[in-house]
Amino acid sequence: MLLNAHTYYSLRYGTLPPPALTERAAQLGYTAMALTDINNTSCSYEFVRCCEKAGIKPVLGLEFRKEGRCLYIGLARNREGLRELNQFLSEASIEGRPLPEVAPPMQHAYIIYPRLVKPIQVFREEEFLGVRPEHVARLFGHELLQYKNKLVALSPVFFADNEGFELHRLLRAIDENTLLSKLTPRQTVKASERLMPPEQLRAFYKTQPYLIENAERLLQSCEANLRPGLHLNRQTFTGSKAGDFKLLEKLALNGCERRYAHLGTDTPAYRSTLERVRRELKVIEQQDFCAYFLITWDIVRYAASAGYHHVGRGSGANSIVAYCLRITDVDPMELGLYFERFINPHRTSPPDFDIDFSWDERDDVTDYIFKRYGRDYTALLATYSTFKGRSIVRELGKVYGLPKAEIDKIVAAPFEPEEHHELAGKIVHYGRKLEGFPNHLSIHAGGIVISEEPIYYQTALQLMPKGFPITHFDMYHGEDLGFHKFDVLSQRGLGHIKDAVDLIKQNREQAVDIHDIPRLKSDERVKAQLRSGDCMGCFYIESPAMRGLLKKLQCDNYVHLVAASSIIRPGVAKSGMMKEYIRRFHNPNGFEYLHPVFEEQLGETFGVMVYQEDVMKIVHHFAGLGLDESDVLRRIMSGKKSKGDTFERLQRKYFGNCRARGHPEDLAKEVWRQVESFSGYSFCKAHSASFAVESFQSLYLKAYFPLEFIVAVINNFGGFYRSEYYFHEARRCGGRVHAPCVNHSQYLTTLDGEDIYIGFVHLHQMEQQVAHRIVHQRAQGGAFRGLSDFLNRVEIGKEQVDLLIRIGAFRFTGQTKQELMWERVALFQPPGQERHTMSLFPQEYEEAETTARQFLSGGKAGAPEPYADAIDELELLGFPLCPPFDLLDRQFFTDTISQSARLGELEGRIVRVLGYYVCKKDVRTSKGKLMAFGCWIGQDGHFFDTVHFPPTLKRSPFRGKGVYKIEGRVVLEFGFPSLEVVRMSFLGWGNAVVE
Repeated sequence: MLLNAHTYYSLRYGTLPPPALTERAAQLGYTAMALTDINNTSCSYEFVRCCEKAGIKPVLGLEFRKEGRCLYIGLARNREGLRELNQFLSEASIEGRPLPEVAPPMQHAYIIYPRLVKPIQVFREEEFLGVRPEHVARLFGHELLQYKNKLVALSPVFFADNEGFELHRLLRAIDENTLLSKLTPRQTVKASERLMPPEQLRAFYKTQPYLIENAERLLQSCEANLRPGLHLNRQTFTGSKAGDFKLLEKLALNGCERRYAHLGTDTPAYRSTLERVRRELKVIEQQDFCAYFLITWDIVRYAASAGYHHVGRGSGANSIVAYCLRITDVDPMELGLYFERFINPHRTSPPDFDIDFSWDERDDVTDYIFKRYGRDYTALLATYSTFKGRSIVRELGKVYGLPKAEIDKIVAAPFEPEEHHELAGKIVHYGRKLEGFPNHLSIHAGGIVISEEPIYYQTALQLMPKGFPITHFDMYHGEDLGFHKFDVLSQRGLGHIKDAVDLIKQNREQAVDIHDIPRLKSDERVKAQLRSGDCMGCFYIESPAMRGLLKKLQCDNYVHLVAASSIIRPGVAKSGMMKEYIRRFHNPNGFEYLHPVFEEQLGETFGVMVYQEDVMKIVHHFAGLGLDESDVLRRIMSGKKSKGDTFERLQRKYFGNCRARGHPEDLAKEVWRQVESFSGYSFCKAHSASFAVESFQSLYLKAYFPLEFIVAVINNFGGFYRSEYYFHEARRCGGRVHAPCVNHSQYLTTLDGEDIYIGFVHLHQMEQQVAHRIVHQRAQGGAFRGLSDFLNRVEIGKEQVDLLIRIGAFRFTGQTKQELMWERVALFQPPGQERHTMSLFPQEYEEAETTARQFLSGGKAGAPEPYADAIDELELLGFPLCPPFDLLDRQFFTDTISQSARLGELEGRIVRVLGYYVCKKDVRTSKGKLMAFGCWIGQDGHFFDTVHFPPTLKRSPFRGKGVYKIEGRVVLEFGFPSLEVVRMSFLGWGNAVVE
């Protein structure tokens, strides 16, 4: 009889998780129930599973709401009815039109109206009027009694009890952005819309029992069949599975011949490679993944035809078929990667390829997928943004009306109630209940599903701001249903590479083949660049920690870079294995392998397990488990698959095989312990190998074309550091960095020979439209001759002109900023007034003189003239264009080391250095105390690193951006110097003080 039940996926309305709803209903004795979340189908499949577990018949539907009003409820009679409802809701969202007040005809779904929106005489066969418990008395003597067959009991369910109602009210107040005390009854549902016992519900309808009977009849006539399966994705690429295999086989074999031509087709190495290709093809066919490979190949092929660069990464790089199809550039034969890590018969979850494109090209690739495979069959995956942590406290604090200061106290010290407002207890209580509730739908990082049948059979869609629709389910619900996703991702590192290649062609008239990976990996200049740690701007290897690791390892080849990219990750580093790896790297004969299998299989990483694949190697070669079983064990240990009978079976098999192979019990237990403890934080080798390929491409460009590369990094606004430090790096590489100029700058930063002109985009408060007008007018009429010519040709407001004057964009005129300000006042004419109106000029002249004086000093009366430009640059760009040390009084240089690049020669000595702050990383010691690692630019332009232990950090804290005087002891770790700080003082910007 429950035709209108809601879970917490009725976003900011419902309060019951799906399991709680079904379990409670079963306890009360309900045998059937309809899920009708508000404009949402997120948990349809989860609800069906929960109902089956609870012994309840599930019915699926939707409640259609507009502006807080329930328009009607739809119940799917069968799969076609679910499609009808989902498609109706989706088309309204995709087309941007409001839901109609009256539902359209439905052939396979029932429509229930909560109020009489049209005469009941014209209700269609599938339409009914819902009667709430409180409205039953109104039926006495009403003409509606002539149409009893069109009336049904309608008792909405949003919560289970009074506390649930209060939680509902809090959600509504958050949604309406209002105080709880100002929430109106129209903004919430009624307190009676709860899950009440069946007998209580029947009592409400005892005078009109047919209402209950009609509702039960509707429920019994509906069937919820989502038809989950192993694959719901598009089943074929060519139109038949046989055709798919033939095409995939041809592409793979032809690709193998091209990729491995250097081996010679008559060699044992080539025959072994070809055998692996055929073995993979057989598994791919058996597992029914031919279409998945071909669709991925099609996506990559389109991108290549459009001139887009991509990186195929993730576990898919374990596949030699993927390498032969050029989906990835990682050679699994070179790195000893196992295909079973990607696909094997025992893997229940679907595999996926991660395909990275440049951030500004991904949307076009996505658009191709939608157009190629059809909008009714294609969608992005959703992800759920949930209520969590401090944000809940802030949201609840606002709706309870607490001042910000009181909310901040609760957030800062949640376990000190004596310091809190009296309402803090309620906030914490309801906050715990709200934890994990879905808040709104968002877009998965890049997951796309392509369905065999219209996707509306499984979900409704919601249009997102970029113009692509998303499913209502996330990747986990999608996996449960049987979808395997295509990950089409974006990263700015690829934009760096693409734009650098274009700049090289433009600036040097040279074409660069960035896809010749074997040549890049063997280039001596690139190796030297990697070994030096001079990797700023290079994808994945530019952070201070990574650059330090590369120098400690003296890493200069692809294999070791793959390892370095893995051991620096938090899990490996925290376990102490990173230090052990470095120690063994420098002293390969100074340790003993645990067993010859470790030396044979992990010799590349000196017996240290670095990758997820290492778990597979050890349990396969040491204990004889199959590779597919080894991958299953790895997934269980890493928490990606729940423990159960499979884990216990594999554990028994491991120890049984060890005994059969004669391994001592103690050795078998130790290997098991290492495998079990390691697998929780291991990293996929294929993933790291994909990153390393991109790193080598970046390194090549940095080594041979540093200015073009750094400008490309700047223009993609991506990287570990802020733009300022890339401008510093460009200067260090020989570039001449100039402030924005109306005669040279574009919207983005430009490179002309060795001259780098900062783009208008970096000028704070500069309007994008004005910047484009400047560039357009210069292209149309040539260079500007002066301020007067500029104002005559460019439509611009005086505030924008002031920005340009202050940053020096008219310095080509030879005039001072003060002179330009006077000229601006004289020439600039507000709209609707005559130029050079004498009556206006005198009264503006004094203003102009005052303004000019302010501009000379960056708006600060009395600032010394040599620092005025730096102050303007700090305010308008965020950093000075001169070295920051030039702004200091000479007294600060006393007793300091000016050459930070020579710190390594001063091991053990206490030194003082001046450092310009770049970044810091806070960490906790084993005792929970705060310490930090700092990164700085020295007076010579070189980077150096500092270590701040808890006592020093507390005594000499970081105080933001600027110059610091640092005193500390120089320590060397594997040849890499850092400064253990004793004391540190903040100098800021010296004489150019900015408040």
